[in-house]
Amino acid sequence: MKFRPTANPDVIVIEPDVHRDDRGFFLESYHQEKYRAGGLDAVFVQDNHSCSQRGTLRGLHSQLEPAQGKLVRCLRGEVFDVAVDARVGSARFGSWVGERLSGDNHLQLWIPPGFLHGFAVLSEEAEVEYKVTAPYRPEGEIAVAWNDPAIGIEWPLAEPLLSARDAAAPLLSEVQDRLPRT
Repeated sequence: MKFRPTANPDVIVIEPDVHRDDRGFFLESYHQEKYRAGGLDAVFVQDNHSCSQRGTLRGLHSQLEPAQGKLVRCLRGEVFDVAVDARVGSARFGSWVGERLSGDNHLQLWIPPGFLHGFAVLSEEAEVEYKVTAPYRPEGEIAVAWNDPAIGIEWPLAEPLLSARDAAAPLLSEVQDRLPRT
């Protein structure tokens, strides 16, 4: 199992050891001691699973109260997964990192509390599963515009399918007073 920091070292790509043979493959999708040794010492309290069609963009979302970290993986299909540093005072505030996650590459992305998260579906359909460190509380969640020019995410699609909420999400600067401080 490999743990690789991204351009923002708080966001980590996890590459599990995949054991393949004629029958298929086997991997450990989570192992507490190995993850702790790799620098990810989180307690997960809930698993979420979504299925989306090509062109869907979910995000950018963050749960602030209680703060929620996410360990994301794509079980089937392919997504472009993004984390945005939304911690006011961070040297990387407003910067983003992106990683292609797929059912073929088995990569995972650790998105710490205080980051926004979103993904775009690149395959016909994609199933995404993520472990979270705090239970979902709608009143503690914020959304930020997927195409905020101040963030400048280079999404691999031009006209995504959005929920009404995501289509109307404010800019990062408009929610800055609600964001965590470092």
